[in-house]
Amino acid sequence: MLRYLTAGESHGQGLVVIVEGLPAGLGITVEQIQAEMGRRRLGFGRGPRQRFEADELTLIGGVRHGRTLGSPLAIEIKNSEWFRSDKWHDEMDPAPGETQSPLTQVRPGHADLAGMQKYGFTDARDVLERASARETAARVAAGAVAKELLRTLEVEVLSHVIQMGSVRVPDGADRPSPDELDRVDENQVRCFDLATSDDMIAEIKACAKDGDSLGGVVEVLGFNVPVGLGSHVHWDRKIDAMLAQSVMSIQAVKGVEIGDGFDVAGRRGSNAHDPISWDSENSTYRRGSTLAGGTEGGMTTGELLVVRAAMKPLATLNKPTLETVDTATKESAVSFKERTDVTAVPAMGVVAETMVSLTLAAEAQRKFGGDSVDEFVRNAEAFAATL
Repeated sequence: MLRYLTAGESHGQGLVVIVEGLPAGLGITVEQIQAEMGRRRLGFGRGPRQRFEADELTLIGGVRHGRTLGSPLAIEIKNSEWFRSDKWHDEMDPAPGETQSPLTQVRPGHADLAGMQKYGFTDARDVLERASARETAARVAAGAVAKELLRTLEVEVLSHVIQMGSVRVPDGADRPSPDELDRVDENQVRCFDLATSDDMIAEIKACAKDGDSLGGVVEVLGFNVPVGLGSHVHWDRKIDAMLAQSVMSIQAVKGVEIGDGFDVAGRRGSNAHDPISWDSENSTYRRGSTLAGGTEGGMTTGELLVVRAAMKPLATLNKPTLETVDTATKESAVSFKERTDVTAVPAMGVVAETMVSLTLAAEAQRKFGGDSVDEFVRNAEAFAATL
């Protein structure tokens, strides 16, 4: 079973991720992982940190001569700010010492206050450093490996932005295919519909002028996903439930939709399900739409997987106006400003790809097993031959 664990803080020395359960023989290089992590920094509306937050990766263990060994894979991601400047050394020093100017004007919408109350902290930085979305860099590193494993089954996962603030891609607009991912990434807001992307950029510029922030919605697509990942037999084995949990775990994501879930809720049953037909030419069952998002009864159907994630506007603003309380004085205050973006929706799409890929890869490992990539692929092919 594929699983992973991340460690590290936003302004600490770096992040670490350990991935366990990878079969032996999977081709992995630093360059592959760095390319995927570079995509996480994409998007109009990102803050200045993205211009110098180059991710310096080291494969610590689990790989030899560019191939996984079947043992846990360990990846270190150094924080370039830490090594370029002394600014954060005193603030984040792991050795015993005095706290540097504790942050007490907690930010609404962040983990600050609830985390301070839960763990008994008096400094919001003890919470926000780990709660920061910087942690997703480690997840994306793990996700790059998961994507390589899925590619051995010819599975591809990609995302595109379908809503930015109030601007949304028209219903029925074309979706990108796997060979059009570069076109998505080259767009400033990672939107496949060019006319809509121009309106999205205008929306971001207007928001930036006001010192405010924007949320939005991304759509993650899984192509050639095998039939039967997940299961109907237990609540915690359902693939749609696992996808919802993994995508909802992304910082600032407040809603997850499988297929047209929210729209379908307002339809009658006669118009809410994907019709099934038999494709005699390819000897397979087909569904005529993606209303269910490629899942039924907690299992993948072999059709296009569709997962959407709704991200709230970032709670840290360039012009702080959110009312709060200073936890030290209990007086009314305005939340403090930490360096921020106008929007991180395009980058969130890459992280959502990661979480979907990790979930699919874990379930593929559960179903097909195999200590080596060859065995993994052979088992998947044998299952496909029985359908």
